[in-house]
Amino acid sequence: MSDPRAALDAIGLLPDTEIDIADAALQLARVDAPDADWQAARAHLSDLARDAVALAAEVAEGDLPGRADALAHLLASQYRYHGDTDTYDDMENANLIRVAERRRGLPVALGVLWLHCARAAGWGAHGVDFPGHFLVALEGKGTKAVIDVFGGGGVLDARELRALLKRVEGEAAELRPGVLQPMSARAVLLRLQNNIKIRRLRAGDLRGALACTEDMLRIAPDQASLWREAALMNQRLDQVSAALRCFERFLVLVPQGEAAERARAVMDELRARLN
Repeated sequence: MSDPRAALDAIGLLPDTEIDIADAALQLARVDAPDADWQAARAHLSDLARDAVALAAEVAEGDLPGRADALAHLLASQYRYHGDTDTYDDMENANLIRVAERRRGLPVALGVLWLHCARAAGWGAHGVDFPGHFLVALEGKGTKAVIDVFGGGGVLDARELRALLKRVEGEAAELRPGVLQPMSARAVLLRLQNNIKIRRLRAGDLRGALACTEDMLRIAPDQASLWREAALMNQRLDQVSAALRCFERFLVLVPQGEAAERARAVMDELRARLN
């Protein structure tokens, strides 16, 4: 589509299993970097997919370590993708077009490329919602290989996962149920954009953060927490009517509970300002 936001709206209507995660990330990147060469990035994604298909033909059926090695060779060795440890907080690290140009990025941005290649190869894979550090898991029969895409694509064993968790949460942290929770494609995309939203908020760019939140809602229109965030940002920007609309949508999704009651109280205050 010529309009990336129209593409995002269309993605928001799709079931998660039908989302092309790399193309969706490309549309988000087009919105955030309208002058960037998105067509070159799309051609690069096609090249990656073609090469992944060729690699898949060389890996034995069910060879999970072989799949992990093949993807690491393709992305880390052949195309030289790596984590950006020098300018980690640069927002370009979360923009797929810029990541493709620079061959470096945040864990979740690199993860999108790994998931894209795994899908092209016909291999099951998903994002892993690991605390503070996005990972990718390749799926096998009754097992999986958890990969640190930021660190070059190495497969992490239990000891290494435990050490990574301790670096994120402190020495008292231990592996626990749910720490390797699978992520949907939509959740991966939201995590990608959340990096941009947070960085804009830190820079005091509230309008930019709101625009990012609104684009996240295009692909995840039923994400209640995002409607509440958009409402509060609009409130801070003194955009009362917009804040009320966002709170109303939040209440459709979350009609009961403490958060709903707080939202209604804020809405009463906002309506009083309109009178």
